[in-house]
Amino acid sequence: MSHKRIPKRKVAIAAGSVVALGAAAILLPNANASQDGSSTDAAPKTLKATDASDLASQLQDLLGQAFAGSYYDSGSQQLVVNVIPGDNNNVVVQAEKAGAKVREVDNSLAELKTGAQTLKTDATIPGTAWALDARTNKIVVTADSTVTGTKWNQLESTVQGLGDGMATLKKSSGTFKPFVSGGDAIFSQVEGGTVRCSLGFNVTASDGAPAFLTAGHCGVAAKQWSDSETGDPIATVDQATFPGEGDFSLVKYDDPATVAPSEVNVGGGQTVQIVQAEEATVGTQVFRMGSTTGLHDGTVTGLDATVNFQSETDPNGVDTVTGLIQTDVCAEAGDSGGSLFTQDGGAVGLTSGGSGDCTAGGETFFQPVTAALEATGATLGDAGAGDAGAGDAGAGDAGAGDEGAVDPSASAGDEGAGGDQIGGEETGGAVDPSATAGDEEGTGDDANGAGDDLNGTGEDQSGSGVDDGSSLTGSH
Repeated sequence: MSHKRIPKRKVAIAAGSVVALGAAAILLPNANASQDGSSTDAAPKTLKATDASDLASQLQDLLGQAFAGSYYDSGSQQLVVNVIPGDNNNVVVQAEKAGAKVREVDNSLAELKTGAQTLKTDATIPGTAWALDARTNKIVVTADSTVTGTKWNQLESTVQGLGDGMATLKKSSGTFKPFVSGGDAIFSQVEGGTVRCSLGFNVTASDGAPAFLTAGHCGVAAKQWSDSETGDPIATVDQATFPGEGDFSLVKYDDPATVAPSEVNVGGGQTVQIVQAEEATVGTQVFRMGSTTGLHDGTVTGLDATVNFQSETDPNGVDTVTGLIQTDVCAEAGDSGGSLFTQDGGAVGLTSGGSGDCTAGGETFFQPVTAALEATGATLGDAGAGDAGAGDAGAGDAGAGDEGAVDPSASAGDEGAGGDQIGGEETGGAVDPSATAGDEEGTGDDANGAGDDLNGTGEDQSGSGVDDGSSLTGSH
């Protein structure tokens, strides 16, 4: 077969993996209970999640060893910073003046990391995971349904050995596994069948080539990837990490002229511009999309997570991945590699794996985008859109408000300014966070569902321009 240059329309859709956010009330922040135990005298500032993440990074440097983690209270829209008691009044005052809510806690960040290292040494058991939770100031240890008998006893003993108030242990009803497949689907033909994963975010490689990030276990599973199940390969894995210090791949488009905008397709011709890579903060509301389960939201629950997957190649082995983000966002087989992002266009993570499903819930882990970019040398953005002016959509020929523009003030599904077409598909629709889930406001696009997944019927992003669901394989 002849080599196929990926059409601009299809690359734009591959830039994220999201169903229509605009018609979903899901985008409204979920109120969480406010926290107590604060030592703050000054009034904390009201912050957006993105600003809170930036402030948290600055205060970690300011507080030094006194810093014991931070989290975002989305109910009060405040950043809460943990400090350990000591002679640190001056820096605490500075943190409060910067707008944070400061509270004293028992466990230092160093002590928590030492506890996590003990778990790694004494309890690296398939089906276990642990992460640092700044809200509880503890290590949260989770065991899936396969951890029983002597394995459970070993894990429980190790947790108890960390001392009172250092860690909590809970049981998950599911099984920790990588979520192979997902998002805006990408495919590879390997021995034994088709591998399906999800494109996370379009990036520019260090050599200027257009590329994208996806899960590392996808890049390890297959070298070449297509945007359709039976199509020619359009991209080749350049770097892949799994297991070990992360779960990420850098995949370069084979055609160096490929235009791959830094945006997330949200269905119905609508897109959310990805404006920056963002560090995860405990308590932040995030959104995940996968081709199996659609759009779901939730909260970051832990950082610096370690997950011990059962090895797929060694029945007695374990694939340990470190440095992940833990969330309560659901996911299922078929969602690997997909985008984790914020409402403000922050690229946060790539779907790695977890337990549970989108009926009963569960835990899902994500590769931080910031770490993947640093490791690969890539940057967010489109290598092929250098001629596009400020506010352009990345195609180099559309002005502000044209293709992919998101206007929060417009009705969901309405045609945005410009109303251009790409490849015969109408674009420019606006995203309205206040719209009712399931509404179809003049587009004729499928926006039915229960609020989380706009294609709640189980269909795969029909009308997206990538795949209408008819050619997708089942997850495996």
